[in-house]
Amino acid sequence: MAELSETVLQLGAGRFLRAFCDRFIHQANASSRPVGKIVVVQSTAGSRADSLASRPEGYSVLVRGFQNGEPVERIDLVASISRALVAGTQWSEVQRLVQTDALKFVISNATEAGYKLADGDAPSDAPPSSLPGKLAQLLHLRYAKDLAPLVMLPCELIESNGAKLRDLVVEQARRWSLGEAFIDYVTNKTQWVNSLVDCIVTSPEPTNPHLTTDPNLVCAEPYQLWAQQPLDPSMPQPIDHPAIRWVSDLSPFYLRKVRILNGLHTAMVAKFFGTGPVTVADVLADLEKAKWLRALLFEEIVPTIAYRVSDVAEFADQTWDRFRNVHLNHQLKDIALNHAAKLQVRLAPTADEYQRLFGCRPAKLDEALARTL
Repeated sequence: MAELSETVLQLGAGRFLRAFCDRFIHQANASSRPVGKIVVVQSTAGSRADSLASRPEGYSVLVRGFQNGEPVERIDLVASISRALVAGTQWSEVQRLVQTDALKFVISNATEAGYKLADGDAPSDAPPSSLPGKLAQLLHLRYAKDLAPLVMLPCELIESNGAKLRDLVVEQARRWSLGEAFIDYVTNKTQWVNSLVDCIVTSPEPTNPHLTTDPNLVCAEPYQLWAQQPLDPSMPQPIDHPAIRWVSDLSPFYLRKVRILNGLHTAMVAKFFGTGPVTVADVLADLEKAKWLRALLFEEIVPTIAYRVSDVAEFADQTWDRFRNVHLNHQLKDIALNHAAKLQVRLAPTADEYQRLFGCRPAKLDEALARTL
């Protein structure tokens, strides 16, 4: 196979993207429609980019759990990353990449907290601090070179994430007075995709023997879904993979996943973090804690969204089984990251909708919303 070009800019080096998008792209690269190589950009503190750069042969994803009632345990190699850069010291390389003909995609995962502008950002910053600022600067560089527009694939767990990120980039462009022609390029030429990602990804336990040969190892469950809805209905599906579903309406996927799976994760952090349990499995192993969580699920969350989404109870049961995967070392402290923002996305809308539907407040949801970490 010919050497693949760098076609993907990925803003984020966290384990989720590495176990999810980067793995799918690696697998797609072996197909008749290869995607290309990924340049990963680390924006947060830490040595992750250096660790990835030091191992050009790639890393492993340990997939363990159950699928269709059968046990699954396998190692998936991922070698789709060509370079791993640090935004704070290597931003000029990111700027050069975005001005190449080969680049086609931008993937991001800034979490719920990343969808806002930073007042101090300037168009000449290297880099701007906010995600919209980074994208506005990079897209403007590409626009100035008259290069083909990019496909934007945000992975943040925010409803209509593509449309909202597009609007934030437009707002940033207006603040920076980048011109109406560029705003038209962002709005009508750049291809924005709303997406919903679903796969539980965790760090390995410190005693995992695979860590001796692969310090970049990550763990994932067999379940995987990347639902994508283009803002332009005529847009063809850009990446082929069995886990990717190209849909005309993302809302049912979003409601089920964010309100149920992510909502339960955030609720168990609000209720039980710092009280003893360390992992999701610890919570479910405690009968009283599991009883509280299951009541929250089936008495408050499921009834609230059942009228809008089909198969809600089935998805809830499936989610409960996924949480019981003993092979996943899913730490509550990791779920607690950006907890305040997650409350407003994952729990508060359900609580408010419950009140509108049933005329009273949901006791357990309100209990979770009231507790600060």
